[in-house]
Amino acid sequence: MTNRTIFLTTALPYANGNFHFGHIMEYIQADIWVRHQRMCGSTVHFVGADDAHGAPIMISAQKKGVTPQEYVAEISAGRAKYLNGFFIRFDHWHSTDSKENTELAQDIYKRLKKAGLIYSKEIEQYYDPVRQMFLADRFIKGTCPKCGAPDQYGDSCEVCASVYRPTDLINPYSALSGSKLELRKSKHFFFKLSDPNCVEFLREWTRGTAPDGTPRLQSQIIAKTAEWLGKDGDLSDWDISRDAPYFGIEIPDEPGKFFYVWLDAPIGYLASLKAYCESKGINFEALLETSTTEQIHIIGKDIAYFHTLFWPAMLHFSGKPFRVPDHVWAHGFVTVDGQKMSKSRGTGLDPLVYLELGMDPEWLRYYFAYKLNSKVEDVDFSSADFISRTNSDLVGKYVNIASRSAGFLVKRFEGRVSDPAIAESSLISEIKAAAPDINASFESREYGKALRAVMELANKVNEYVDQKQPWELAKQPERAAELHAVCSVTLEAFRLLTLFLKPVLPRTAENVETFLNCGELTWNSVDNALSSDKPINPFKHLMKRVDEKQVQQLFELS
Repeated sequence: MTNRTIFLTTALPYANGNFHFGHIMEYIQADIWVRHQRMCGSTVHFVGADDAHGAPIMISAQKKGVTPQEYVAEISAGRAKYLNGFFIRFDHWHSTDSKENTELAQDIYKRLKKAGLIYSKEIEQYYDPVRQMFLADRFIKGTCPKCGAPDQYGDSCEVCASVYRPTDLINPYSALSGSKLELRKSKHFFFKLSDPNCVEFLREWTRGTAPDGTPRLQSQIIAKTAEWLGKDGDLSDWDISRDAPYFGIEIPDEPGKFFYVWLDAPIGYLASLKAYCESKGINFEALLETSTTEQIHIIGKDIAYFHTLFWPAMLHFSGKPFRVPDHVWAHGFVTVDGQKMSKSRGTGLDPLVYLELGMDPEWLRYYFAYKLNSKVEDVDFSSADFISRTNSDLVGKYVNIASRSAGFLVKRFEGRVSDPAIAESSLISEIKAAAPDINASFESREYGKALRAVMELANKVNEYVDQKQPWELAKQPERAAELHAVCSVTLEAFRLLTLFLKPVLPRTAENVETFLNCGELTWNSVDNALSSDKPINPFKHLMKRVDEKQVQQLFELS
């Protein structure tokens, strides 16, 4: 399918810290799909934003002696060096602490209230008399009621793994001030997720298919939503409010009450799109309401609950122009040498250190892509495998193809290819025949499958060069025509391989477009072979090999 209009987002990073490898993996996964779509002729609005609200940010700002807005602005200012560094091209980057998000969140709340899905009730929760605020579970500590372990958090024990309510803790105290806590009552607002209409809608939506005929959710996530919904649809209603002091969006007509960060955070997708539309002169509401506009979210598996229950329910019952997502695609976590990322264990890799060491961003783009598929699986960054895979595939199999033939073509034949040799080549026909399957693999996010197919073709091109031995032909003037044919076929093969790799290696592809003088590589240009009318330019080095010392430094400096 071509000429699609797609609104695509990644999960909004919480604005209390810099990006880690997990963020970069998600953004690379999304960026590859966006670039593939644009190569197909689709229009993609690819937007992101900082998730800027909540008590943790408010408290972190207080510790630094700045306002929450100043704190978030400092974090946000550092985003570009990561995104640009790894060639991740969002069309717009926004913040949930924006006028667009305030307007949209309050509008959606009013719509849900009008639909009878918002109610209030008094609840009892812990209050810190020193900080003069109600505390979230993460800021409450005490003795575990199950095993007696001290200094455990308000929702679960790290020693015995028990899960409990904060009120079950023995001798609870504030992790912020150390003071003894008080139980106080407060009016909270709830979204009625347990409403029969809501449950019925979610059962249908989670098991349904998008307009393109494919399931909205991956099979692993469908199974989880079925588990959450249960036989009787006994979903808990969702507490969507927090008491002042709180850094967030005020609930209309309710002084001192704010939206819980998880209500306004996903609305940040729409806020970012709206701000982008306004900057480009696009009608935001018309774009959303158009039946052919696809809305797709790429997220980590740990936030699937919010994105497959709360978020679609909020959108559905808010009415037009809002619409439910066509797809929510979840991915696993990034592990390092088989272990969970952790600074204390030496596995908390820093993407900025990666860039500062001069490591090629396309090495990581390729490595992650090679490991990614459409399933909800963790992706392991193995230092040994990273070095081996990158050097073997990118340098040994792919880049070297061009260096083996370009020099002969420029020196002997003015950089002009032999048109008949390319047209008559069975190797070129075989590579072109693989294009639809490789395209389909990118479409279905089976990146590893696509790259394995490309490298199999690269092996065949290298076998062709080894068999023809252009370096030997160059020593025999009487075989000039044969040399011309071999170099022409090799470089046309290289053009096709670069086309296939372009979503993953955008900078290299751009350099190859200049080198081969072949114009922009798209999925529609598979048949636009190199031509004698457009001589190639002298070959310039495209990519170096991974240095093992750099990888060692990455671990040490992270």
